[in-house]
Order: sequence, then C-alpha cells, then structure tokens
Amino acid sequence: CTFAAVNCRESLDKLVVSQYSSQLAPIAVDAVMRVVDPAKDTNVNLKDIKIVKKLGGTVEDTELVEGLVLDQKASHLAGGITQVEKAKIGLIQFCISPPKTDMENQVIVSDYSQMDRILREERQYILDICKKIKKAGCNVLLIQKSILRDAVNEMALHFLAKMKILVVRDIEREDIEFVCKTLGCRPIASLDHFLPEHLGTAGLVEEVPTGTSKIVKITGVPSTARTVSVVVRGSNKLVLEEADRSLHDALCVIRCLVKNRALIAGGGAPEIEVSQQLMAYSQGLTGMESYCVRGFAEAMEIIPYTLAENAGLNPIAVVTELRNRHAKGEKNAGINVRKGTITDMLEENVVQPLLVSTSAIKLAAETVRSIMKVDDIINAR
Repeated sequence: CTFAAVNCRESLDKLVVSQYSSQLAPIAVDAVMRVVDPAKDTNVNLKDIKIVKKLGGTVEDTELVEGLVLDQKASHLAGGITQVEKAKIGLIQFCISPPKTDMENQVIVSDYSQMDRILREERQYILDICKKIKKAGCNVLLIQKSILRDAVNEMALHFLAKMKILVVRDIEREDIEFVCKTLGCRPIASLDHFLPEHLGTAGLVEEVPTGTSKIVKITGVPSTARTVSVVVRGSNKLVLEEADRSLHDALCVIRCLVKNRALIAGGGAPEIEVSQQLMAYSQGLTGMESYCVRGFAEAMEIIPYTLAENAGLNPIAVVTELRNRHAKGEKNAGINVRKGTITDMLEENVVQPLLVSTSAIKLAAETVRSIMKVDDIINAR
C-alpha cells in the first residue's frame, strides 16, 4: 500500500491538482483496497467505485465514504424526514402516481360528483400503495427516474412523509446495479413484489449539506458489499473536473498494481535497460533477425529521449550518459527531471507498475506487426 500511494502521488504530481496529491493518493489506495480481496483478486472493476462530484469547498474536502452517496436530495414535501437510523431500504422501478392507459384517451366529466369520485379513487389508489410499502417495513424509499410519467406525485410524497418514510427521487437507471450491490437489495418492478426480503439495510441514511447543495449519504451498509463512494469537491468546475480525472488516473495506477503486483524503476530506466539487452542479443544473430532486433533496441531509446526533451534537457547527452551508466551495471539509473541529472530512481522513489511497461512493449510490437501484415511485408500466421 505504501508503494502504491507513492506511485499515485507520482502520477498526480504532473496534474493541475498536484498540490493535493497527498490527499488524493491515500483515497485512491483505500478505495481499491475496499473493493478487492488482496489475497485472490487479480483485477479491479472501477464501476464498484462511485465518484460523486459536488461543487463547493476545496479538493482537500474530498472524502471516501464506505457506503453509498446519492447526488439527489431527499424529499422535503409535507415535512419529509431527512435522517433514518437502522434503515430498511426499498428500490422501486414502478410509479406512485395515478395510472395512465397505453393509448391516448379522453375522460369526459359531466358533473362535480364524478370529479369527486375520480379524485377519491386516485387518493385511495395512492394510499393503498403507500400502506403496502409501509407494511413491508420500509422506511427509506429510492425511486428510479421515470421517462413515461411522474415517478411520484405530491400526494404520494405527502402520505409517505406522514408514514415517516424518507424518499429519494430520480435515481438514474445506470446507478441501479451499484445501489443494489451496495445495499444488498433488489430492484422492485411491481407492488406485488414489494416484500421484506427484497429490501436492503443500512445503519444510517441522512441528508447532508455539501457546498451550495445537498447529498444523501448511506453508511453502515452490509460488510459483504465490496463497493465504495468518493465525494470529490472543488471550488469551480475546472478544478472539479480535473480532480475527477486525476483521481481516475490514480485508480488506474492501483488497478495495474493489482493485476501485476510488481514495481520497477521509472525515469526511462527500464526502457534503456531493455534497449541495452536487446542490442547485446542482436550481436549474436545474423541476417534480417539481427537487423530487426537492433531496430527494436534503438526504438526503445525514444522513451528516455522524449522524457529528457520534455524536461528541457539535452536529449542526446542525457541518453548517451544513461546508456553508459547502464553499461556499467546501474540498472536503476534514470532521468531525474527535477535535478536534471541521472540518478538512482529507486532511491528517489520514482517507480512505475511493471504492467505499464510490459503492456506498452507488447502493444507497440503488435501494432508494427499488424502494419507490416497489411503491407504484405511478412506473411500472416
């Protein structure tokens, strides 16, 4: 975890939010460790880490929540509650509003008695739904956003508030899977299936202010839920978006370490070492094979050359010195862009995942091979 945090800070140091790398790096490590089993997992599904962006505050206010954070606010209509302990949470995909037919129609009302009857029927219809929800033991209701009609109307919100049920509306369809995985509930598509065994549980559900808006935070979720939420804060949209991208980059770095748990020196050290080894190997070959391996070795020097050039150094002199240092056996020697010299990268804590280098080499070789196949230079096998 320590090396992972160091590696995250190195990846964040190049970005706009570099001054907050010491806060974001531990959050990225803790988030990944929360959703994987270090003993057996070999990959990380970043969809299990929900990132919620909220304007206001600073990046330092970014926090990791072991539970669920909803960007929507709780309903305040008719004095709706905003905090529930020992929550029984239901996630519904049906509407709590007067039904509509499948085709366009008109209802002609000729007198007030018929109008009163329609209103009474609608009221009773909605009240029956709310009673069944309360009977199942639900005290927190999450309602999926509907595109056909209102998912819930004011009358239903009034009844639910009187029954002390916290309501959160407009849950996005793409968030349903994450919500179910976190809370241990099932999406309920009809009132007949609104049963106690389909409800999720949580220790606390509360609406909390964040900047100029509010969010609903659900904590105390089941220990089997391998999900986590991160609330990213920023003073303006530019900083907020950059913090979001930076955190995603850090999560990708940790994912590389989960896939292949090995770190190597950075600063162009692995590329120049591979180049040296391939150049020595090519001397034992003959003909076209020797030429190809030598060309591959020379191409590997592009990475340290570009790194030195971007750092404002003399690329030819730096790469030549780097080549000499590796020829003397200093395998961890790399380009220190801060000092402008060649130093031991491990001593400087400049490391990178092994998977990054191996993937780059494999993909580059496969790309060149594909181009050569298209041009009929080599035979496809």
